[in-house]
Amino acid sequence: MQSSFIFLFIISSLSAFADVRLPAILSDHMVLQQHSEVNFWGWCEPGEKIKIKTGWDTTTYNAVGTSSAKWLIKIQTPVAGGPYSISVIGNNTIQLQDVLIGEVWVCSGQSNMEMSMNWGLPYESDAANANNQQIRFFHIPRTTALFPQEDVKARWVVCNTDDMKRFSAVGYFFGSTLQQNLHAPVGLINSSWGGTHAEAWSPSDLVENDAELRAAAAQLKPSNGWPVVPGATYNAMIYPLTNFAIAGAIWYQGESNVGTAATYQSLFTSMIGRWRRAWSKDFPFYFVQIAPFAGYGDNSSSAFLREAQTLSARYPNTGMVLTSDLVDNINDIHPKMKKEVGLRLANYALAQTYGKTGLVFKSPLYQSMKVEKDRIRISFDNVPKGLMTKGPAPTEFYIAGTDQKFLPASAKIEGNTVVVSNPSIKSPVAVRFGFRNAAQPDLFSKEGLPVNLFRTDNWPVEIIVGK
Repeated sequence: MQSSFIFLFIISSLSAFADVRLPAILSDHMVLQQHSEVNFWGWCEPGEKIKIKTGWDTTTYNAVGTSSAKWLIKIQTPVAGGPYSISVIGNNTIQLQDVLIGEVWVCSGQSNMEMSMNWGLPYESDAANANNQQIRFFHIPRTTALFPQEDVKARWVVCNTDDMKRFSAVGYFFGSTLQQNLHAPVGLINSSWGGTHAEAWSPSDLVENDAELRAAAAQLKPSNGWPVVPGATYNAMIYPLTNFAIAGAIWYQGESNVGTAATYQSLFTSMIGRWRRAWSKDFPFYFVQIAPFAGYGDNSSSAFLREAQTLSARYPNTGMVLTSDLVDNINDIHPKMKKEVGLRLANYALAQTYGKTGLVFKSPLYQSMKVEKDRIRISFDNVPKGLMTKGPAPTEFYIAGTDQKFLPASAKIEGNTVVVSNPSIKSPVAVRFGFRNAAQPDLFSKEGLPVNLFRTDNWPVEIIVGK
């Protein structure tokens, strides 16, 4: 009797081991990237024959398990639509149901990306109307690993009020705006963790093989709330996704890197490049410039980080949205106006990635300066209709002579330019704008987007006189 039980247990164990298996991201309710060659992959017995049949065509896709007990099949997806069913057939059969074809975006970063309705955000009416079969969420829990992982513990869910409240607010409003404008399903993958540094979201060798990045990473202070080890979140929360086809990524991070702003541009753009290499796709990468915040300490420390982000936006197929006007409390590092941030990211994607016209999505940027006797004229890009201020005159301009001492400047809008001066400076040579931690300048394009901070010099940035 006992021997028969052992025999049945062994047979049962062997049968279970032989089952074809899928990663968590290939499951019911998922969204697959439209018009793409997408990967289906998983684990099986070596030599096991795997077949896939989809609900959108009559093709049977085939693969054979490798000696590493893995398999991978490439499948061509159609135009947006669904729902479809998919059969994965090996020694056992897996039936995937309610699969949509559409647009898939990764939402990553630290707490301002992670923030959900449950953080007290003021979007109750949006939450009440969030039930939408055409939007799907895949929320990855906070996880770390010393080495790249093959899977995550998460699941796809259909957008509903309760799950919307738990999901990234920026991600949700970004995705819902895309869905409404593209009339296509949208899949959102939230992989974010409050307090994390960009080093943690980068492959560890990227940091370790660069002397400057390695030295900057060594300055990061250990924390009980988030990892500081390079690669820790990339290995566990990004790498397992890289077989899954996506349209692009949105990113809201930088607050934790204010102390290492000098190396942020190099780190951030290298990270984007390595993500793209891992996905084998030059996908669009849109990111949020960190908001003004009075609590950083040194008067201009976060301005360096915002400047590094501005320079990073020159990297191919990227775009940056500003938040200097979207701060409800300058003493809170977590501004609550996340719907507006999501809409700005969505407008960038709709215009730049999807070719929608008539959208205003680029903030004005510093272009050049011209000294005109005792004043300086500043010209800007991205101001087709000119500039405006919501008060009596633009604020947060400072001007300096050769002594490199900046004083508050009077500023006047003249068409697409701003003329700045200070009666105490007869021979000005440099201008700075918005270059303080808590600066919320009152200067916008006539379409309503804030002008980005800038400096025309490369002098050391100290506390600005008068503030």
